[in-house]
Amino acid sequence: MFGVTAPTTSRSDAPHPQGGGASARPDEVAAHLRLSATRLARRLRTEAEIGLTPSLLSALAMVHVHGPLTLGALAELEAIAPPSVTKIVAKLQEQDLVERIHDPSDRRVCRVVTTDAGEQLLDRSRARKNAWLAERLATATPAELATLEQASAVIDRLLQADPAEEPR
Repeated sequence: MFGVTAPTTSRSDAPHPQGGGASARPDEVAAHLRLSATRLARRLRTEAEIGLTPSLLSALAMVHVHGPLTLGALAELEAIAPPSVTKIVAKLQEQDLVERIHDPSDRRVCRVVTTDAGEQLLDRSRARKNAWLAERLATATPAELATLEQASAVIDRLLQADPAEEPR
C-alpha cells in the first residue's frame, strides 16, 4: 500500500502457520523450528550480557557439564580442531573462568575445569536468560504454555542422540 512493497520470504522462511496440526510436513516444521530456534538462541545470547563469544560460552558450558576434560575431549565435544580449543581455553584462562589441572595418575595429562568465577558467570548467564524468557512466557495462555512444555520435551528427546548438545 502507498508504494511500499512487503518483503518476500521463501517458503522455508515464511511465518509460522497458525494452528499447524496433523497435516504439517516434517520439512515444513523443520524450517519453521530452525528459524524460531535460531532467533530465540540469538536473543538469549544478547540477554546473557556476559561478554563472551558464543564459542567461548559453549566451551565453558561443556567444561562445566562434562569436566574435568582433556583438551582433546573438549575439542571432540565442541567439534573443533585441537589448535582452536587450545586458543579458546587460553582465553577462558585469561579471564579466570577455567583452570588447567594435571591428572594425578599421569602428570603429562592436563585437564580443564571451571573455576568459581566460571561457575558464577554461567549461573548469571542462565539466570538472565531464564528471567527474560519467563517474562515473555508470562503473556502466554495456559494452553500455549502446555504446548511449549510438550515441544521442549520432544526437542530434548530428538537431541538425545547428539551428546554435544547440552544446556548453556
